[in-house]
Amino acid sequence: MIIKIIWILLYNLIFLPILFLILCFLYPFNDKIKRGLKGRKNLFKKINEFLKNVNKDNTRYWFHCASHGEYEQVKPILSGLKELDKNCIIIVSFFSPSGYDNVNDNNINLKIYIPIDFPLPMFKILSIIRPYKLIFAEYDVWPNMIWISNFLNIHTTIFSARFTSNSKKLFPLIKNFYSRIYSSFNTIYTINETDYIFLKRIINKKSRMLIRVLGSPRYDMVDRKNKQNKINTNENRPLRIVAGSMWPEDDKIILPVLISFMKKYPLLQLIWVPHEPNKDYINSTIKYFKNKNIDYELYSKNNKLNKKIIIMDEIGHLYKIYWKSKIAYIGGGFSNGVHNVMESSIAKIPTIFGPNYKNSHAAEELINEEGGFCVKNSTNFNKILTLLLDNVNFYNNASISASEVIKRNLGSSRKVLRGILFD
Repeated sequence: MIIKIIWILLYNLIFLPILFLILCFLYPFNDKIKRGLKGRKNLFKKINEFLKNVNKDNTRYWFHCASHGEYEQVKPILSGLKELDKNCIIIVSFFSPSGYDNVNDNNINLKIYIPIDFPLPMFKILSIIRPYKLIFAEYDVWPNMIWISNFLNIHTTIFSARFTSNSKKLFPLIKNFYSRIYSSFNTIYTINETDYIFLKRIINKKSRMLIRVLGSPRYDMVDRKNKQNKINTNENRPLRIVAGSMWPEDDKIILPVLISFMKKYPLLQLIWVPHEPNKDYINSTIKYFKNKNIDYELYSKNNKLNKKIIIMDEIGHLYKIYWKSKIAYIGGGFSNGVHNVMESSIAKIPTIFGPNYKNSHAAEELINEEGGFCVKNSTNFNKILTLLLDNVNFYNNASISASEVIKRNLGSSRKVLRGILFD
């Protein structure tokens, strides 16, 4: 108990003030931070206005997601809750504007930003909302939010919890801190047995929390998305490579190789999709292709895929384009972590990504089943791309394996929903 108090003091007196000062310093220069802090203005007024029209007897569930990617985990759970109890109140909070601004879900009764994790505003918001259960998706846990929920006897759950062998959470001092946080949950649902084992190494051995291995609802979400949109699964696809969720760090590794392959294979086409359609980033990429004298076109110009290079400057099309392509490279693996590899895999195409993939259970599964490939440099990328384009058996095996990874992991949503309702 004494150690926990020390961590609470250090977190609130040192870490949080430093975090807040950093946010204030970056406010004039960073659009995301600016939008996020502005979006938190009048937060309590918005909540109080909403609660005036809410039946106090209706069960309240509060889900928290860091951003849009984590919301993909939450979405099938929300629809399941509403099917079972249409009168329940669902509140979803986001830390990042990329989640708050881009999520529109009829199952959400109230969408808010999470306040900065200072104890007073966190105590106030939890006391006002008083959720039956507070549910975190994947990883974005805030210590004061957890500890205050414990004090107010609010049940806390985290699902799709993931822990890797190289996680900083296992470093001795950091491990001690996270032990105080994760040991404060009532229930934790990990993705697989490996996560379960690592969690056991983090939490207090005396903790009586319930831990289950329930998988990741994101697989179900990807499967549902394709069924709802009736994606065309025609196998006669053009010789097209999708570079999705790209960052500048990815471009340095893969674009020179892709350009050399486009010269070697005259029919080869590239769809380049940035992680976010930032104008400066898109313009710098356009300049790069111009300097290489390669024909390109912005997708927004005619919404067709008939140029040598298509630059995707709109959001919402990527998952459909996978079904019209042969190979995918997914970005983020050379920066902050690989992005969603599930949408390309369910489209039955081999997926390539950079070395920073431990954040993704699906990426690890793809590597194990040889439906996905990690590349550490341009030479690796050149080698894998050559195999996929020149060896039909290698390509077909990778394609089947990628699809099987998704199918094998379906069904988690029902398990997580059952846990939220009854654990």
